[in-house]
Amino acid sequence: MHTSSPADAPVVREPLHTPVAHLIRGGVVEGVHYGSVVVLDADGEVLLRLGDIEAAFYPRSALKPVQAVAMLRCGLPLDGELLSLAAASHSGEERHLAGTRRILEGAGLTEGHLRNVPDLPFDPAVRDTWVRAGRTADRLAQNCSGKHAAMLYTCVLNGWSLDDYLDPAHPLQRTIAETVEDLTGQRIARVTVDGCGAPLFSVSLHGLARALARLTTAAPGTPEARVADAMREHAETASGAGRDVAALMRAVPGLLAKDGFEGVQVAALPDGRAVAVKIADGADRARVPVAAAALVHAGVDPAALTAFAGQPLLGGGTPVGRVRPVPALDPDPHAACA
Repeated sequence: MHTSSPADAPVVREPLHTPVAHLIRGGVVEGVHYGSVVVLDADGEVLLRLGDIEAAFYPRSALKPVQAVAMLRCGLPLDGELLSLAAASHSGEERHLAGTRRILEGAGLTEGHLRNVPDLPFDPAVRDTWVRAGRTADRLAQNCSGKHAAMLYTCVLNGWSLDDYLDPAHPLQRTIAETVEDLTGQRIARVTVDGCGAPLFSVSLHGLARALARLTTAAPGTPEARVADAMREHAETASGAGRDVAALMRAVPGLLAKDGFEGVQVAALPDGRAVAVKIADGADRARVPVAAAALVHAGVDPAALTAFAGQPLLGGGTPVGRVRPVPALDPDPHAACA
């Protein structure tokens, strides 16, 4: 079911972020991470808000599941592992590169058709191996190559031009924009260019949470449900071995989760409960524990999330503290100064 009339675009302003996490060292708050958090219940009502959940912001790669839905609506015939890769910010492992080649081959295309920026693999260990082998940056290794291959496949199927598939005025990108507005329930505030070269659409944090809830509550067989199923069943393809977002989906049954650069995290449960997080300074060390705390507020068993409480802060090689959500968000406020 499509939303016929999205609400007005979110306001473009300096976000009114608030403290969402403290860096605790030896019982003293050494640093503060600002940001915003929203938790939705199964009916889409706001259970918890911190900071500014209605200002326009860029979801970065957290919007990829929505982009994948748009491509399925245009006839993209992917499912399973390859559909997960189409929504991925992958680590650059060989399976990710091989899967991207398979998508391109299905479209009758080659790596030469990709227009994403060349890059080294995202995962540090994979990147080190890549460099030691004397390999240089290329488009296939860049973390968005699966999405770009799927975009090209969608263009081939619809008879759309290939060279300009990243132009915001291209039929593919116009369709993606329409899907973003449909699933977020609001107009796009601004359009810019993401790191990979694709158009990037500005919505609100609230709208991003709504969009992911639309995917997890969709009827079986719909484009929304197909993307959700593919990402949950092939979590390491949507990210990579050892990545926190894959581990999060493995830890919480039925959870769909996607991260994005600059400290963005969104996640939704099968009944529509959803959370979205933006860390103002883009710090991953705050993104994960804040998102885990938000999921506890959404009703997830804290025992399933103990591994996501944040990495210990070391002093002389010994744990002396960690990043903790602020007391308003922390599921264990008595440990706030631990």
